[in-house]
Amino acid sequence: MQNNNLNPKTDLKKRVYIYALKVIKFVDALNKKDLTCRIASDQFLRSATSIGANIIEAQAGSTKKDFINFYTHALKSANECKFWVGLLRDSKRADLNDANKLLQETKEVANMIGASIITLKGKRKF
Repeated sequence: MQNNNLNPKTDLKKRVYIYALKVIKFVDALNKKDLTCRIASDQFLRSATSIGANIIEAQAGSTKKDFINFYTHALKSANECKFWVGLLRDSKRADLNDANKLLQETKEVANMIGASIITLKGKRKF
């Protein structure tokens, strides 16, 4: 991500990139000798990085349908992340405060993606 002038609160690509960096830092701090922790953190890392990859891939989509499809996959990955970070938190494998912050960030990212999908489909209800 080159352009540091973009607002991560409104620029989804930048936001998910920063989110992935936070997940990497979070996962790196976990006890990799614990089998459960290692498996759950690997899954969390895969789904977290998949969010950004799908957002970027959407940019290359040739149709609006492709674009929406990639955003839908990104949303599914974000929802999966909620599960993994919650599991790591509730199994006491991760620091409670760090996990809660990351869970909040995950929810915000998922909400942004969900709102984008609704807008793209033209189904926003007021």
